[in-house]
Amino acid sequence: MKKWITLFTVTVCLAMAMPAKAQIKFGVKGGLNLASASLSDAWDAKGNADNYTGFFIGPMVDITIPIIGLGVDGALMYAQKGTKFSYEEDKISKEKTFKQQGVEIPINLKYSIGLGSLASLYFAAGPSFFFNMNSDDDLTFDSVKGSLDYDKSEVSLNLGAGVKLLKHLQLGVNYNMGLTDSAKAKIDSPSSAWDAINGESYKSKMWQVSVAYLF
Repeated sequence: MKKWITLFTVTVCLAMAMPAKAQIKFGVKGGLNLASASLSDAWDAKGNADNYTGFFIGPMVDITIPIIGLGVDGALMYAQKGTKFSYEEDKISKEKTFKQQGVEIPINLKYSIGLGSLASLYFAAGPSFFFNMNSDDDLTFDSVKGSLDYDKSEVSLNLGAGVKLLKHLQLGVNYNMGLTDSAKAKIDSPSSAWDAINGESYKSKMWQVSVAYLF
């Protein structure tokens, strides 16, 4: 986790190195993650990934160059995400929930369009880094036992938009697309009906709704 904290510190330092006219604000950001998973063909053949709702919260920094409307923001947040995996076994519908929690560090390039002195629209894009606090999870399907091994870190791409109000409040909607694997399945019972997903991984994907207050 030290390297992610270092990355956030570098972002803050870059903020200090921006032009003198840049507006630098610190604040708090929080919101909801509507998370799911992008499944491999082997996972898809066994069931479906459904949405799991988590939350995120933490400090942020926002830098804007007023004349050209460009800026950067970064955050260091505690975040929850995961997926609900629904499947059918012996003609009975069942569901398992895979939950993750960790530290998320999004760093976005932003472009703002002013709508007057009280409001502006912004569009954002950039990478997000997730440090996982989970090591593994139970993956037992009735009599078939296994585990879900989470990757220690993940990288994803953010695409978002929102509105800035009264120079202090930000409301945003963001799509987070996983670029690296979130977890890999390990089945302990060879030749079982679930052996097809042994070694198969999946990537996280999320819709995020956020509220931020800048001091």
